[in-house]
Amino acid sequence: MRLPKMPTLGLRAPTLRTFGPGSVSSLLNIALAVAYWLMIALTVLLVVCFVVLVFVPVSNLGLTFTDDAGGTQIPVPKAYILFGIGAFAGYFGGFALILGHLRRIFRTLALGDPFHPANVRRLKQIGLILAVVTGGAWLGQTLVARIARGELDAPSIFNLATPVFSVLIVFVLAEVFREGARLRRESELTI
Repeated sequence: MRLPKMPTLGLRAPTLRTFGPGSVSSLLNIALAVAYWLMIALTVLLVVCFVVLVFVPVSNLGLTFTDDAGGTQIPVPKAYILFGIGAFAGYFGGFALILGHLRRIFRTLALGDPFHPANVRRLKQIGLILAVVTGGAWLGQTLVARIARGELDAPSIFNLATPVFSVLIVFVLAEVFREGARLRRESELTI
């Protein structure tokens, strides 16, 4: 039995192009470029602040950590401030490196060659940078919790579960790309 055809309302679902002007990939490329330059700008700004603060005399600042029972005043020496600025500079710099590698991978994708052998190396570097940034952030949070003398909770080892799986996924993708590059190379040699 045949179903009757429903009349259309003159609406069509938009077709999304994969490549070229106005495509999803061009929008993603723009988003990657904006995020990349934002991370570069933040990193440069923090490095400049770090250098300036090294040479500018600063007295200890006082931070107050509050909770329901009141607050605790903790003096913050210049070394702690420099550590914090340096940690944030490293954090944003690491993500700038990751975004730079993603932009290069994206260029090979736009050229129609996603399994380029250089993408394997780029993905492995992204995994290593992500692991270092994640470990550094966790270590920094632990140090801040110790400095705050019990006012802040230290992160547990379970806070690393999702980032560790993310790093593992990136390394698995690198191996998938390596295998794809190998298969492509074999198919090019086949007559």
